[in-house]
Amino acid sequence: MLANYDLSGKRALVTGGASGIGLGAVKAFLRCGASVAINDLSDSPRLPGVIAELTAEGHHVVAAPGNVGDADDAPRMVTDAIKALGGLDYLVNNAGTPGTKEPIPPEDFERQDEAFWDLLLNVNLIGPYRCTKAAAMALRDSGGAIVNTASISAHGNGGSSSVYCATKAGLVNLTKEWARALAPVVRVNAIAPGAVDSAWMCRFPGQDVGDNSNLIPMGRIGTPVDYGEAILFLSAGASYVTGQTLNVDGGLTT
Repeated sequence: MLANYDLSGKRALVTGGASGIGLGAVKAFLRCGASVAINDLSDSPRLPGVIAELTAEGHHVVAAPGNVGDADDAPRMVTDAIKALGGLDYLVNNAGTPGTKEPIPPEDFERQDEAFWDLLLNVNLIGPYRCTKAAAMALRDSGGAIVNTASISAHGNGGSSSVYCATKAGLVNLTKEWARALAPVVRVNAIAPGAVDSAWMCRFPGQDVGDNSNLIPMGRIGTPVDYGEAILFLSAGASYVTGQTLNVDGGLTT
């Protein structure tokens, strides 16, 4: 059974919101009556279609194209989204990249070069900072909440690369820092997803056919709906929770 909150009049910005976990969060907010700004890259072929589909269903959505990995474009995007929505109650820092189509072993230092570090740091770690900084005043005005999308790889369980793990570990730490920085008016939390049934750029062995589901106590790979529900809870509920990272992994890390 899906959670239900009355979010009429509430406004959310979801980065990386045109697919996967981000779209799961977008649909969770919309189901509860919120208005949502959906971010994706300006040249994304997905964003126009998602906006058209959700608008046709009667939802209030606005496109918020922009690159969170760009120091100028990210704050411009957030500012435009806040203007279009008339304010902001929830920010979901979900946009991220693995920077690779297949996992890179920890010992492969050559593929994890300076350019790779720059890309992942700019999108996965500095990107959420840029968006949080740009949205902080509006969120203080509304008494809102922030949810960051980290990863169970932040806890040292492996991931698409050592660099990716490091950026997500940094985001877990920044979640605590921002929770103190914005308290007591704005709550800041994170989710740490496990396996995701979505068109994520990096594919793991067995992911497409579900071979690794026997490693997950819940017996299946998580869906965008599963992760969207957790983001909704930390945004609209959990009124006394801040600075926390919630593992949403079907028990994989157990």
